[in-house]
Amino acid sequence: MKKLAMILLIALIALTGVYSQGAPEAVEETPQQETAAGESVSAYTTLEEPLAAALFSMFEEETGIKVNFVRLSGGEAVARLEAEAANPQVSIWVGGVGLDHITAKSKGLTTPYVSRFASNTPAQYRDAENYWIGLYVGPLTFVTNLDRAEELGLEVPRSWADLIKPEYKGYVRMANPNSSGTAYNVLTTMRYVQGSEEAMIEYMKKLDKNIDQYTKSGSAPGKSVGIGEIPIAIGYAHDQVKIKDAGANIEITAPAEGTGFELASMSLVKGGKDAVNAKKLYDWILSSPNAQKKFTEWYVVLVAKGAAKHPEALSIDDIKTVDQDFTWDGDKVNKTRLLDAWTEAIGQYR
Repeated sequence: MKKLAMILLIALIALTGVYSQGAPEAVEETPQQETAAGESVSAYTTLEEPLAAALFSMFEEETGIKVNFVRLSGGEAVARLEAEAANPQVSIWVGGVGLDHITAKSKGLTTPYVSRFASNTPAQYRDAENYWIGLYVGPLTFVTNLDRAEELGLEVPRSWADLIKPEYKGYVRMANPNSSGTAYNVLTTMRYVQGSEEAMIEYMKKLDKNIDQYTKSGSAPGKSVGIGEIPIAIGYAHDQVKIKDAGANIEITAPAEGTGFELASMSLVKGGKDAVNAKKLYDWILSSPNAQKKFTEWYVVLVAKGAAKHPEALSIDDIKTVDQDFTWDGDKVNKTRLLDAWTEAIGQYR
């Protein structure tokens, strides 16, 4: 019995020695490692999905914070935020027509944030109460597939008046203003060009006769023109320049009467669960040279002071624009009234 006890004691001592010698040394994590490890932030974005994916991947590489994002059109983003207001699923909304961000503010869906980098953005391109900040501008333009136009015997449209001519029946495509901030910007633009809401609706009725279909996304019509599916579309210039630079035989024209433009913006979501990391992403987008460079690869014209510009990008300074009142256009009451009028006259039949 004593012999057995001695054997067990020797074995225990040996086993303890093995574990002691083989145990890894404790590694003390730095606060930075603790902060970044496994962290994430949830976002909605209205940027083109490849741009958003590239941008957020860069952010993760530089900070260790993963961005879980869903790409939505501007109207969809506002609708989703409103539906989730009691339990927000994201903490930041990146990109999208500024009018939609103004609408989100007026509905109480976003929250103010004063970034230390906000001063790089001129005052006219950011909310006076710091609810949203502009990232880039882009004018509404027409894009025409020259091969299809020649095949069909169509001239390139150069004005809003041209676009409602009978010869373009079934040959024009644009997005639905109920889902697309781009298309809602068409409505507000025509209010300025035509002089009143009633005249805007009358114009949109005439234009509707030439529309083959309304898409959900504002960039989709231009892509269809690029592949020759439809000869003419309305959209933002930077989306169209990208298609042209990729080799499509297209022509981009700014309407002679004047045109509207987007101020793509960014907002923090009210009640978002990842507020700290959302602010880090917000600051990074405004300040990172790598982020700014990535935006220019998509032909957008950044509004931050000293920001780089792609040589092929169409500057808003080169075309005639209408005198937009962003606050009026983005107000939820005005927007609801304009959209309801369009839906009643056109949308319910489409």
